Amino acid sequence: MAESTSAIRRRYDRLAPFFDLLEGVLERLAFGAWRQRLWSEAGAGRILEVGVGTGKNFPYHPPGADITAIDFSAAMLSRARNKLGQSPAAVELLPMDVERLDFPDNSFDTVAASFVFCSVPLPVKGLREVLRVCKPGGRVLLLEHVLSEDPLRARIMNWLNPLVVKLVGANINRRTVGNVAASGLAIDSVEDLGHSGLVKLIRAHKPDGYNEPVFQPAIKE
Repeated sequence: MAESTSAIRRRYDRLAPFFDLLEGVLERLAFGAWRQRLWSEAGAGRILEVGVGTGKNFPYHPPGADITAIDFSAAMLSRARNKLGQSPAAVELLPMDVERLDFPDNSFDTVAASFVFCSVPLPVKGLREVLRVCKPGGRVLLLEHVLSEDPLRARIMNWLNPLVVKLVGANINRRTVGNVAASGLAIDSVEDLGHSGLVKLIRAHKPDGYNEPVFQPAIKE
């Protein structure tokens, strides 16, 4: 059973002050290069960054782009706000949950996310929201770690997953490529970036003529 959004949010709020330190070595060894690879394909126009976290993608943003960056953790957004100067693009930070995006249909030319859908409680629901707010023909770029295709390694990851979720809120056994397909997005390519296929760059787009649900603004209380 998936944990609630509020439980995952509390974990990320707690981890925010230490998040950059925890992943510092991985950023230098691999993550930074993979982030650069993702953002080199984002292009210009209006871009939605889902799960901005502490702002690790800021240095790789395309210059001149109009970027809206969201996260459901207020503590993460606070850290990101202090790094806005690292982005060569115009960035607006907003508190928001990808499962309930408060944007009209067909709002963005590109949607990008890095290591996000491992922690979304209902990933297909979140991806359907990405589909809704992306313009017809618009691109979706996802950098994600996924469940191993090796049976033994997959069993170990499934066994460890409840502990990892309890500690950091992220699932290590997601089948994100399948979730992207189930959302209605059209997958263009899936590229293995390293670690025996555990990290993938997923390129997808919103099909022309897709009959998406009509946007309903969130109720402001």
